[in-house]
Amino acid sequence: MGGCWERLVRSVKSALAALQIERNPDDETLWTVVTEAEAIVNSRPLTYVPLDTEDQEALTPNHFLMLSSSGVCQPQKDLVDDRRQLSCNWRLIQNLLSQFWIRWVKEYLPTITRRTKWFKETKPVQNGDVVVVVDEGARNGWIRGRVVRTLAGKDGRVRQADVETNTGVIRRPVAKIAILDVLQSKA
Repeated sequence: MGGCWERLVRSVKSALAALQIERNPDDETLWTVVTEAEAIVNSRPLTYVPLDTEDQEALTPNHFLMLSSSGVCQPQKDLVDDRRQLSCNWRLIQNLLSQFWIRWVKEYLPTITRRTKWFKETKPVQNGDVVVVVDEGARNGWIRGRVVRTLAGKDGRVRQADVETNTGVIRRPVAKIAILDVLQSKA
């Protein structure tokens, strides 16, 4: 019954376990890393939103939890006054969060990509599919879009797709596209 979220918890635990966190991190560092990891996980898109609408924001778990898509809330503690310590802590936390993002993408994206090699035929990417573009871009940067054109290889199989995003149309190989299981409403 709870397979979806249990799989999500497992991938988060695995990504956190792979981080190069020192043996006994201070509470603030650990709290920040876990909180940012939570924001990353809860900012993944859950629904389809047409790209041509005023509201360019897909529904995310953060909408339910924090009443905003970003999941940002005000700090609960006073900041450290020592600039060197603050700078050192910030760099450490940014490094840990980058490691988490890389690992999270490695763990999570394969669970939403349905193309398995050699075992069985899968439905190819089609025009109109809602997708997340797998990019080695900024942390927590989910580029979503809609497939507007597919390009077949010499063997007749779809190998590339043009994806319409809110910034324009980009071409990506199908291995770098994760199809979202969401239904488009015909309005």
